[in-house]
Amino acid sequence: MLAILAITTPIFLLISVGYAARWSGITTREQMQGVGIFVMHCALPALVVRALTQQPLEEIFKLNYLIAYGLGSIAIFSAGLLLCLKLQRQSLSTSAMQALGMAASNSGFIGYPVAAMVIGSPAAVLMALNIVIETLIIIPAALILAEMGSNQGSSVWITVKKTALSLIKNPVLVGLLIGICLVVSGIEIPAPLFKAIDMLAEAAGPSALFVIGGTLFGLHVKGMARDVGQIVVGKLILHPLAILVAFLVIPDIDPIYFAGALLFAAAPMISIYPLLGQRYGVDGVSATAMLVATVASFFTLSLVIWWMTLSGLLAM
Repeated sequence: MLAILAITTPIFLLISVGYAARWSGITTREQMQGVGIFVMHCALPALVVRALTQQPLEEIFKLNYLIAYGLGSIAIFSAGLLLCLKLQRQSLSTSAMQALGMAASNSGFIGYPVAAMVIGSPAAVLMALNIVIETLIIIPAALILAEMGSNQGSSVWITVKKTALSLIKNPVLVGLLIGICLVVSGIEIPAPLFKAIDMLAEAAGPSALFVIGGTLFGLHVKGMARDVGQIVVGKLILHPLAILVAFLVIPDIDPIYFAGALLFAAAPMISIYPLLGQRYGVDGVSATAMLVATVASFFTLSLVIWWMTLSGLLAM
């Protein structure tokens, strides 16, 4: 257990540093947003490019992995949507946002740093594959459904178009496409350029955790126990369980990829979750859920690592 805490504790200490920087006034909200922009637009794309150009393409893109992770995430999204919409009689917009919180992981800012410490270099490849599922399936589905249920009067097709254009510009997906083009074409990155990419990639994990800590500052937990509780349970417990079942059903998946998928699924929800929730009137619930899930994930991620070690899936 001490070996597991040696992995998870530094991660959450870095998150605490980001929180303390905001609490003490060393950094402002705008400055923290600037660091977040650096991570999303520079460090994470560089990380993906570096990962893709260091091994053959056939060893990177595992269709069975994408299918398994996609099925598990879609299953949780659908279950969360039905729970809120049919059983609790909540609006379509609210239901879609709660389902999004259960099914879309913070792959870049928390999932990757955790997985990198546990499984090493494959974590960058898995981050890219997971972001494909999240940005091309889960997030668009949630936004389209939420827009359909809102009273803002905009056309669903316009929403689909805007969502597609926005997702195409996702920096990590752009990095994914650049990496694929380099691997397929056989073009080698010049040494000075690769060194710069390598330096940016190394900055991704610590910077991302620092930003998450700063983002949590100012969020408050207040009377939203049922909604917050079900989102957090769905994200930190049910999503990893769904991924576990999906990976047991789909054959011939590398154990390292299996372990990585569970770690990413056990991460809290995407960092922009409160911003998306704000548009549909559930900003309080979404922000509180992200705060609770991030704090609770220290324990749940430790338990996931402990279980994988005990079961032999992960060699410490």
